[in-house]
Amino acid sequence: MSPGTGEYSREVTAPLTMFGPDFPFAYDDWLGHPAGLGRLPAERRGTRVAVVGGGVAGLVAAYELMRLGLRPVLYEAGELGGRMRAVPFPADPAVTAEMGAMRFPLAATALFHYVNALGLETSPFPNPLSAHTPSTLVDLNGERRVARTVEDLPPVYREVSDAWEKTLLEQAELAVMEDSVRRRNAPLLKAVWNRMVRTLDDQSFYGFLAASPYFRSFRHREIFGQVGFGTGGWDTDFPNSILEVLRVVFTGADQDQVRLVGGTGRFVDGLWTRPAGPGGHWPAATSLATLHDGRPRPGVSALRRIGDGVEVTDQDGASERFPAVVFTPHVWTLLGRVECDPALLSPRQWTAVERTHYMGASKLFVLTDRPFWLDRDPRTGHDAMSMTLTDRSPRGVYLFDEGPDRPGVICLSYTWNDDSLKFATLSDEERLEVLLFRMAEIYPGVDLRRHIIGAPITVTWETEPLFMGAFKANLPGQYRYQRRLFTQFVQDGLPAGRRGFFLAGDDVSWTAGFAEGAVTTALNAVWGVVHHLGGASDPANPGPGDVFEEIAPVLLPEE
Repeated sequence: MSPGTGEYSREVTAPLTMFGPDFPFAYDDWLGHPAGLGRLPAERRGTRVAVVGGGVAGLVAAYELMRLGLRPVLYEAGELGGRMRAVPFPADPAVTAEMGAMRFPLAATALFHYVNALGLETSPFPNPLSAHTPSTLVDLNGERRVARTVEDLPPVYREVSDAWEKTLLEQAELAVMEDSVRRRNAPLLKAVWNRMVRTLDDQSFYGFLAASPYFRSFRHREIFGQVGFGTGGWDTDFPNSILEVLRVVFTGADQDQVRLVGGTGRFVDGLWTRPAGPGGHWPAATSLATLHDGRPRPGVSALRRIGDGVEVTDQDGASERFPAVVFTPHVWTLLGRVECDPALLSPRQWTAVERTHYMGASKLFVLTDRPFWLDRDPRTGHDAMSMTLTDRSPRGVYLFDEGPDRPGVICLSYTWNDDSLKFATLSDEERLEVLLFRMAEIYPGVDLRRHIIGAPITVTWETEPLFMGAFKANLPGQYRYQRRLFTQFVQDGLPAGRRGFFLAGDDVSWTAGFAEGAVTTALNAVWGVVHHLGGASDPANPGPGDVFEEIAPVLLPEE
């Protein structure tokens, strides 16, 4: 069968992957097919195509366009990597803090196509109550509980865990959805999911929980919001559409997460310097780095329609007209950071851009002399410190070690939305002092300060001018806006003067906040560019636009 359609001969025990549910196209199969992603007319080889933004989406798009024989011209206003930002500690530059993306689900099979191709090593991410996390401390309402599994927690926590599973099974058809994802049964997956979209688009996550007979107790909803199960608490997602959460659950995106050994910078550098390989238009040793003489063009200041092309002006004032442009930064940057021609998008698409809702997020990292948290407390018999979930200002505390003789790294605080804003006006030093005070309340016997080496490293994504948020998260009723942005890469129905500008990036995807969404929308844009320039996918390996009508996201009425 063609990728993304029909029954697959996969076993029932096949793993969950981020296949659908809105657009169940098998990007991993498309990437791995020997026919490649497509072919261009001979006269189009070497055509210059602009790629705006050097994050994951921009790098993937540029890399694949290069391999197809086009000449990507990459523009980047900041550093390559975007929100895949690994910052070295001044006290030990060999150790980095992951300010953005830091944990990646194995279900992200399109992303791992590149991780594996680059030969990157991974290790389990120390999520709360994970089998790979030495211990987890839950600190709620002033009560502290140390656990290795949920069974070690008081019965009320197991009640909450059971309530969530029963709610998913009975209110969201969890068993059918997971089985459809595992089998890659696109027709069944679409049938069930499309029905959910129609009935749940206007429902918030909190409203969905409160309507469940298993979450009648406020205490159960409170615990679930503050602790959650899998990657931690869910309460910052409570105002968002329940569809946002169900996508994550159905595709296993909150399970089996890993980190990249040596930091995410290896992924960024790897794609930037990876050779195109033999058999293409370019010499085999050609890479994005060599095409750009080692550095991308400056950031973009203006985008204008010129005839059937798009003129790109960079921050140095240089302008160039391209037959196609792939735009990968947060779409909000089109509203103020870049001078935009209204003709780039339709009025309805501009409305969707305006209505995009971003999650805020803050992190603070410190370097320690060693992973002291593994010391045994003789009074309690527990680790000196644990991965910590708390209702106090740190919210989530993550511990990373590379061995007893190496420095340790603590993500001393990982917060979202309102909790993130509490830090926004504080300096790095003030943030650290607030967190040390709170950590002393949670761990009164631990002198954390004496283990810290150097100054903290921090980020607040909503105050980062090139981002203005961590990632998109739809509010109830915003499915229609998301569909307008995601489907923008299919442009056959547009007049000639409206084609050639393609949106990509995780906030255009259905799985914002996951690098998988950046990769898959970049691949959509690659298909769009090839199609726009007169090329096509191999019939044996149709691309996402070729099967679009079969698996397109459901179209909800607007009248």
